[in-house]
This record gives sequence, C-alpha cells and structure tokens, in this order.
Amino acid sequence: MAEHTVKAFSEELDAITQEVARMGGLAETAINDALAAVGRRDTELAQSVIQRDPKIDAAQREIEKRAIKLFALRQPMASDLRVVLTAWRIAGELERVGDLAKNIAKRALILNQDEPIQLTRSIERMGKMSAAHLKQVLDAYANKDVQAAINVWNADDNIDAHYNSLFRELLTYMIEDPRMISSCAHLLFIAKNLERIGDHGTNIAEYIHFLVTGEDIATQRPRADAAE
Repeated sequence: MAEHTVKAFSEELDAITQEVARMGGLAETAINDALAAVGRRDTELAQSVIQRDPKIDAAQREIEKRAIKLFALRQPMASDLRVVLTAWRIAGELERVGDLAKNIAKRALILNQDEPIQLTRSIERMGKMSAAHLKQVLDAYANKDVQAAINVWNADDNIDAHYNSLFRELLTYMIEDPRMISSCAHLLFIAKNLERIGDHGTNIAEYIHFLVTGEDIATQRPRADAAE
C-alpha cells in the first residue's frame, strides 16, 4: 500500500474514532440534562433534551456511513478491522443511550405537572451512577484503556443493585399511598431507563476489551436478581 494511501487510511480511522467521541459527548450531555430536568423540575430543559435527540441519531448514521465506506474501500484487517467494527458498535449503543435520555426527559415533563415528591432524590443518586458509568467507559475508549473498561464492566452490578433497591422502595410507597401510584410509576420507568443506560455502558466496555485485546471477555458477569 502506497505511503499516501496508508496515511489517508490512518486519518480515516482517526476520524471515525473522533466522531464516536463527539457522539459520546452528546449522549453524556443528554443524560445529565435529563436528570437535571427531573431534579429541578425544569420543563424547558426536558424539552431541549427531546429536541436535541435527532443530533445523536444523525451522529450514529454518520458513523455507520463512514464504517461502511471503510469496509468497502479499505477492507480493513486485524486491529484496523477492530477499530471500525468497535466504532460502529459503540455508535449503536450511544444512539440507544440517547433514546433513553429522551425517554427520561419525557417522563420529567409529566412529573413536572404533579406535586414534587422526595423520591426524585433517589432517582438522582442512581442517575449519577449511570452517568458516571458512561463517562468512565467513554474515557476508557478514548484512551484505549482496557483495565478501565474492565473496571466499568465489573461495576455494572452496583447499578443493578441500586435499581432493585429503588424498585422495592417505590413499590412500597405505591402500596402505602395509592395517591403516589402515578408519580412512582413514572419514576420506575426512569429508574429502568437508567439501569439500561448502565447496561449499554457495560456493552461498550466489552467492545473496548475486544478492540484492545482482540478477544471477547470470556466470563459471564454475575447478575443481581432482577426486580421486574
């Protein structure tokens, strides 16, 4: 392969990686803003999260287009193939994270129409865990830090455990005070969305492990008892 061709290919690989990083930033912002909209009862911010979601979708399509072009024209192999494949996979995960942030924002709009309830603090705590989970895994991707990715992978159980605890807490409130059923139901949906964001972060950690080592993580992650 000619030197200029090698340089162009390298630049294309860098470009698709940078586009994933940019998309990750959009997804992070969407999550943090959606959680802030819940905590602060900020209707305008919730609407902004919903309106910005097409930008995340567009970023996913751009990465997919770049990946297909690289597959077709460059026929990448070995580590180069893993770079392209990982970027494509992570973009898919981030697109779903964006959808979940949008769903949380939609729930915030509904909750803002009712009286404030103290339980939103529990949601905020879980939200911080899920947002930190995503930030850490995106940093691991940027640095190709496989140990950091493994740490995120191992931490998924903490989010699952928090979700299960919050599920039981909200269920108790609904049983004790039927007037809370509607608000608690919306908070349950938000909690489930946050748990799924954690799962997407864990999936990204697995892709990073594959990117760096060329191997899948062989052991199964133990799962907390699902409270669904």
